[in-house]
Amino acid sequence: MNTPVYLSGLTPAARLSGRKMLFDCDRVWFLTWTLYGRWLPGDPRGFVGTVRERRPGDRNGPRERHNQLQTEYDRAMPGLRRSARQSMTEPPARLNSALASVLRTQFAETAEVRDWRLFAGAIMADHVHLLVGVCGDPDPSMLMRDFKSYGSRALNRLHRRRWWTQSGSTRKKSDRRAVLAAARYTRDQRDALEVRLDGEIALALAKFDS
Repeated sequence: MNTPVYLSGLTPAARLSGRKMLFDCDRVWFLTWTLYGRWLPGDPRGFVGTVRERRPGDRNGPRERHNQLQTEYDRAMPGLRRSARQSMTEPPARLNSALASVLRTQFAETAEVRDWRLFAGAIMADHVHLLVGVCGDPDPSMLMRDFKSYGSRALNRLHRRRWWTQSGSTRKKSDRRAVLAAARYTRDQRDALEVRLDGEIALALAKFDS
């Protein structure tokens, strides 16, 4: 499917600073979360969740969340997946083209109100990727919370239900190359319903791809 890519306006420098910044931002976060019931903990495709570390001779190791830069996602835990499915209170959620268009508009509005830069976004039927630049060092879980919260409000005007899983993945992109790689990954998502790119990122990607 050839998904149209929506470009935002070229953004001038957000502010002048002597510090090294990434596209006029102090931090860039790659946010990923899923539609309710579509990507359960224990999924063989990989997931981010709080799982118990298994160590030799220790059946009850500490619980850890594998959500750090350059670490692997957890995978394939059938018992955990079965338990998660049994605890669901609604059928799985799914986006269509019309709902994805609503979200694209809302995500852009949320970023503008919060003075964040939405470098790239891809909305699929069962999950969302957003690449977001910020000034300062706000907690990335707060970024995700706001995008999900305002996205739910917009969707609930059309159909009220539970839309998102409880948490998601927040991964920091620490240099220009990592930001562009994440933007390219987002842009090239298979079966995306909506894709949005910041204009400056789109120009940088044209050079990065060549």
